Amino acid sequence: MKSQIIHDAHGLRTFVAVLDIGDEVTSCLQQLAETEGFTAAQITAIGAFKDAVLTYWDWDTKAYQEIPVREQVEVLSLNGDIALDDTGKPKLHLHTVLGRRDGAAMGGHLKEAHVRPTLEVIITEMPAHLHRKEDPETGLPLIALQK
Repeated sequence: MKSQIIHDAHGLRTFVAVLDIGDEVTSCLQQLAETEGFTAAQITAIGAFKDAVLTYWDWDTKAYQEIPVREQVEVLSLNGDIALDDTGKPKLHLHTVLGRRDGAAMGGHLKEAHVRPTLEVIITEMPAHLHRKEDPETGLPLIALQK
């Protein structure tokens, strides 16, 4: 992965990250978030994966169900955010829509994926901190807005 800052003014930074063949998306973006000290950011990306694992939150079981994707797919959309977890560490929350060869689409929470041939990522950091707190009803780490 290569990354570069392309804008830095008034507490707002914008980065471009380009992931290469074989790069694992979530670990690369997590490493960038920690290195750059992101406390609140939005992520968008397009590209392609050779494989991925999506997840779907099952309300009844309060657990994620894995959806393995074992084929080349286009990343039609990858969106998400970065906020601080309870320990003060940046935490990724990514969703994606993937396109199959026949034009069918599938989507979900992105657990992991390997890039092929590229993933072009834009990360826009905001001049504020966002914090995630475990929601007692769902057990999920949700963004907690401060009043």
